[in-house]
Amino acid sequence: MLASANNVFSARPDDIRFLPRILLAFEEYRRTIEDRLAQCERLETALRQMAPQWRFYPVVKTLQALRGIQFTSAIGLLAELGDLSRLDHPRQLTAWLGLTPSEHSSGQRRRLGSITKASNGHARHLLVEAAWSYRHPAKVSPAIQKRHEGLPKAIIDRAWDAQLRLCKRYRRLVARGKHRNVAVIAIARELAAFVWDIARMTSRMPDPQMHTH
Repeated sequence: MLASANNVFSARPDDIRFLPRILLAFEEYRRTIEDRLAQCERLETALRQMAPQWRFYPVVKTLQALRGIQFTSAIGLLAELGDLSRLDHPRQLTAWLGLTPSEHSSGQRRRLGSITKASNGHARHLLVEAAWSYRHPAKVSPAIQKRHEGLPKAIIDRAWDAQLRLCKRYRRLVARGKHRNVAVIAIARELAAFVWDIARMTSRMPDPQMHTH
């Protein structure tokens, strides 16, 4: 940005005449971004008002114990995935999300390729975005601590297990020479299993608010 500013001030007089047009375009982009941010705030406010009546709301709350999953991403995941208690194993979820590696077999040789990207792209995108947060060392930030308020201790402990495992796994994969994008996909795959587990734990609690720590 500083280099761009220097270029403007070192521009020839003939080039300066374009500056008002550039500033006009910049102002339009800025206004567009502000409008979109305001729209997102309005939609999130509406979702927060309606969510408590949703049958998956207890799971919305408990999924937010996980690092990288906040209110809107929890809502988005459950809107796409539905009732996770219908799945008997997390592998069913990762396969449905398209997070499992493709397989190429020939005779006695078995080779794993890129992920299949089958089925739900939006839910997969949400998990991959959440997985990026596990690049950093495990810790309970003030934001996560706030999301933990009122949650059952078993849920908080499970979310911490996820942090310890996934942060360590990311570092190991990168240390072995895996590209960070490949490592993050692997983390997203395991994160999906923790999402499944916490959703199942929540479904077995008659009233999650009665089991707080």
